Amino acid sequence: MKQKHQRQLTRRRFLLTSAITGGSLITTNLLSKSGLAQVAAPGIITSDRMRPHIPYGVASGDITSGSAVIWSRCDRKSRMILEYDTSESFGNVQRIVGPAALASSDYTARVNLTDLPPDQQIFYRVTFQDLADTNLYSAPVTGSFRTPPASKRDIFFAWSGDTAGQGWGINLEWGGMKIYETIGQLNPDFFIHSGDTVYADNPIPAEVKLDDGSIWKNLTTPEKSKVAETLAEFRGNYIYNLLDENVRRFNAQVPMLVQWDDHETRNNWYPGQMLMDDDRYQVKSCDILAVRAKQAFLEYMPIRFHGSDPKRIFRSFNYGPSLDIFMLDQRSYRGPNSPNRQPEASAETAFLGNEQVRWLKQQLQTTKATWKVIASDMPIGLVVRDGKTNFENLANGDGSALGRELELADLLRFIKQNIIRNVVWLTADVHYAAAHYYDPAKAQFTDFNPFWEFVTGPLHAGNFGPNELDNTFGPQIKFQSIPPNIKPNRPPSDGLQFFGTVKIDSTTEVMTVTIHDLEGKTLYKVDLMPEV
Repeated sequence: MKQKHQRQLTRRRFLLTSAITGGSLITTNLLSKSGLAQVAAPGIITSDRMRPHIPYGVASGDITSGSAVIWSRCDRKSRMILEYDTSESFGNVQRIVGPAALASSDYTARVNLTDLPPDQQIFYRVTFQDLADTNLYSAPVTGSFRTPPASKRDIFFAWSGDTAGQGWGINLEWGGMKIYETIGQLNPDFFIHSGDTVYADNPIPAEVKLDDGSIWKNLTTPEKSKVAETLAEFRGNYIYNLLDENVRRFNAQVPMLVQWDDHETRNNWYPGQMLMDDDRYQVKSCDILAVRAKQAFLEYMPIRFHGSDPKRIFRSFNYGPSLDIFMLDQRSYRGPNSPNRQPEASAETAFLGNEQVRWLKQQLQTTKATWKVIASDMPIGLVVRDGKTNFENLANGDGSALGRELELADLLRFIKQNIIRNVVWLTADVHYAAAHYYDPAKAQFTDFNPFWEFVTGPLHAGNFGPNELDNTFGPQIKFQSIPPNIKPNRPPSDGLQFFGTVKIDSTTEVMTVTIHDLEGKTLYKVDLMPEV
């Protein structure tokens, strides 16, 4: 009953906000000052404008054995206070006085919880104390998550990517970003967001005319009315998604493991790129844009900052004896997009880069988990072009391993030579869902063991594909969600939105991978037997 009550309050609050702003324009300032955006404790809605407010809810993330990150944002300089317990009644609560939320971090803050008991539901609540008047506190916002197990139990998680792309934003008349509610109802242990968490290069218009003459109506904000160039505009992209009640409710319920791809900065960007032919940008350097984009990404995502490199995005997580997850960053260390046909590896053919490849090899070699999931922000064998002659992905068309493919060939050879079993790749990016089986017997490069790759998305964006398949590593299409010649970039209301789930059975350790549509319907399912 409590969860239902909270959802009713959230919907009421969002509709009230929409009515006040005329249904088409919500600005960050209005939300933070009105008091209507406050996500309060059950049964409490405060209109006291003197108190701090938490307009965008809470989130948990980077969950691994014994620890998790709790994130939130206040509307002013304040101190984050976190309370948590294994009981929803908070009868034996533990309290942490956290960091200050200041303008330098756009008033975001996080606490890294450690020494958590295994396999326990953790309930938490976040409060902010006003630093200008320490007698003022926000109303608390609650969330929960379950810690990873120390022994084998069933594991169930979801993944997808691509949120608010191609100008398809929050349409309140349609119900907002509904796929987040669909995934949340399945109650996964955690969610992997495979990149394109925002589309900083895709402005959100107030209206889009559809083929049948009807109008798709978006909530809009000033920061989403143009391509992001300033730090405030990049921050505004994350704030925009958090205006959606489905997203906020999901964040409070499901821990996230997030990575980034290109649209957090700009489509198909790479280090050193200059945007001389894109008149939308006054800032022409992708290096400058990427610094601002990464700062906003790290501020607004529930990420644990790495000790020696707090801006590092690639990282790994253990989720009990059955599962390790390796999160890649295929954006920060790549060479320039090119025809991608170099016969020898070099700085120009880098995709993960030497440091990240060494890290991944070491992680794979030392893991004790049965299943090793590599979360990749781009698929392996699908061709993604950048203009007429260059390639955005490592795949460059049929034939032997060349260019960026040399890096993958080296990694796959390493996995085979070191007898690393049960490696599965999960990814998104191409805006349709697919299942690919890579078979050396059908490949041009053959020195690897067979493996599976599963693709999902978009979460809330236009549909595209299917893409051309590169035969270098012998992929076979076992499933794809988009038939050839379907019209691209349909609105989310057409239903061409997809996500995947993974279940690992505690007894057999069979991994069941399922691909779902917007409503949660099963489109494809396969059971993978663990090799021993």
